Amino acid sequence: MALTEKISTHNFKAFLWHATFLAFAKNFMDVDTIIPAMLVEAGGSAFHIGLMTAIMLGGSSFTQLFFAPYLSNKTYKRKHLLLGINTRIFSLIGLGILLFLLTGEQTGYVIWLAFVFIALFSLAGAFANISYTDILGKSVNQEKRKSFFSSLQIISGIIVLISAFFVKKVLVWKAFPVNYALMFFIGGGLLLIASGGFWSIKEVVPSAMKISGIKEFFQVLKRELHENKKLVYFLGFINTQGIAISFLPFVILYAKEIFKAQSNDTGIFLIFKVIGIVFVSLLVLLGAKKLKYNVLLYSNVILSLILAATAFFIKDASMIKYVFIIGGIVYSLYTMSMSGLLLEVSGNENRALYTGFAGAGNILPALFPLLGGAVISHMGFRSFFILFMIIIASSAFFIFKIDCKK
Repeated sequence: MALTEKISTHNFKAFLWHATFLAFAKNFMDVDTIIPAMLVEAGGSAFHIGLMTAIMLGGSSFTQLFFAPYLSNKTYKRKHLLLGINTRIFSLIGLGILLFLLTGEQTGYVIWLAFVFIALFSLAGAFANISYTDILGKSVNQEKRKSFFSSLQIISGIIVLISAFFVKKVLVWKAFPVNYALMFFIGGGLLLIASGGFWSIKEVVPSAMKISGIKEFFQVLKRELHENKKLVYFLGFINTQGIAISFLPFVILYAKEIFKAQSNDTGIFLIFKVIGIVFVSLLVLLGAKKLKYNVLLYSNVILSLILAATAFFIKDASMIKYVFIIGGIVYSLYTMSMSGLLLEVSGNENRALYTGFAGAGNILPALFPLLGGAVISHMGFRSFFILFMIIIASSAFFIFKIDCKK
């Protein structure tokens, strides 16, 4: 089936349906604020936050390296996309039931049992993301992609901003762990509605690149690294700048341990994070045709350094919320630029494979949260902030080498 303007428009609307209801759901399962705050309130330490962040952010992306060979052989990927999102729905409902049933003196068990559902949620997301990226890349016209990512961010951001106030109400309505159980029930229900968009996608299918197994996958990776130098620098970029999205969970731990932040504060942090996302998404949307990826990439490096420096020098608990504004901007810029850059570096026929290759570039983001947890436990938060800034600064080299003209 050829990609026509009519099909592209239809799929654009289908992806926006998903994005709209996903936006309602996001705050109820936010990986930067809600889930780490739940772990801290259950008695979690820096080690638990590091492990959770490693699983949900870097680790989940790393597993794409193993999912990609399997999915690359599939001509049609929509059913695999649906399998991934439905598994995420199941894990959220399961986590909600766990928190609802295990109360009082049993909360110690919540931490470790919760990791089972957190891991399932994250792995399913990594599995679904390969199919999502592949289908999006071949189902929406190339000239609309940058506008799509920025439109998606701004529409999602506005809805997320509205829902953030509802999240704040739920957090203070009931005590732990019932408040978080309700959060995950609501998130799972909204994610179920969001999945409806994927059922209506008209999947355009190019000739698939067949990969017999993980051995051939690495052989193809080696060949592509030799033939496509931008892939080498792309992996270097996500290995360094990629740690930026793992920063905010540690700020939640910092706020609760140093400044004794409560559930109400968590809701405020979430709102300010969303404000940052909406602000930068609007700017990018307005300048989508003029902005080059290089500008977005370098801007994100600078803002990531400002993010860590702000956390480093903060002395007043009332100022922590502003860290989350910058964090929201950094998260939004990284998401838009990385996704768009992947589409530019890859081609239609090898996009699923390149998504898997991107998983190979998440080695450091997968390990950094564990390292960060250890650094905080033994050397303190300020040493962690300095380490973060050093790694982030090194990503400028890879951006210079990629030199994306689009």
